[in-house]
Amino acid sequence: MATYKGIQGFTIQNLSADPSNPIEGQVWYNSTSNVWKVEELTTVGAWATGGNLNTARNALGGAGIQTAALAFGGDVGPASNATEEYNGASWTTSGNLVTARKTPAGAGIQTAALAFGGEVPPDLNSTEIYNGSTWTTSPATLNTARHLLGGVGNTSAALAFGGQGPITGVTEEYNGTSWTNSNSLITARSYLGGAGIQTAALAFGGNNTSFVSTAATEEYDGNSWTSSNNMNTARIGLAGSVNGTQTAALGFGGSVPPATGATEKYDGISWATETSMSTARAILGGAGIQTAALAFGAGTPGNATEEFTGAGAAVTKTITVS
Repeated sequence: MATYKGIQGFTIQNLSADPSNPIEGQVWYNSTSNVWKVEELTTVGAWATGGNLNTARNALGGAGIQTAALAFGGDVGPASNATEEYNGASWTTSGNLVTARKTPAGAGIQTAALAFGGEVPPDLNSTEIYNGSTWTTSPATLNTARHLLGGVGNTSAALAFGGQGPITGVTEEYNGTSWTNSNSLITARSYLGGAGIQTAALAFGGNNTSFVSTAATEEYDGNSWTSSNNMNTARIGLAGSVNGTQTAALGFGGSVPPATGATEKYDGISWATETSMSTARAILGGAGIQTAALAFGAGTPGNATEEFTGAGAAVTKTITVS
């Protein structure tokens, strides 16, 4: 008769704490909590509650990944300069932006990020660089001052697209020194989401020039934009997995209207509906990748944070024995 060791290649262990790197199918007994546990892969994506922001706000910028995210700026009545870092469980206050701003775009990682555009008001064209503790103003300014724009990339190769002041499709590339105009979006819009890198970016959703929410999706190849398949739910003020890729992105939240928690994933061709956020919200911050995204802020204003785990991720589950 086949044994567990014969099938899996290892025996069931009796451990005082869960293993740090369990593999799929591994079963163990946790002697501290007196339960059996197993490592499984998720079959559907799910949102879970994360730690609250210290400063409740909407219209904020985001960068980084789920376990090392950055939130900056936003609307607290006046424009905010607050910056916070997320470690996968809680937010910690860090150095303020040089210029307080609402609806900025962001790019990069927690220890090396960009903030650009936004409004006080008026609309801003300034760029700031974050080194993991403090912000400094870059001499590089956007050619077109605007807010509610999209942004992706990193501190040496970023992309700014769309925005408002008025609604535009203007696209600019940043090389670490200056911003240069490139070909505009096919559908001019603001309040949009984005993901990817400078040479392979994705723009989706938003508010078009008729002030109607759109489901339009476009891909950028480092030179020009090409139309792709629409999102299932047209909306404005949504967020995206900014460090996701052009072929594996997540879009979430926004307003149809009303505000929604609708979540969709993009595979490079089309969008598919995923599990919705627990809290419907628009003009929120976003970070992460398709399988591990982060949503934060929004509301009136709010401080709620949610973490998304995509299908195929490893999770530890307790075995219920009757």
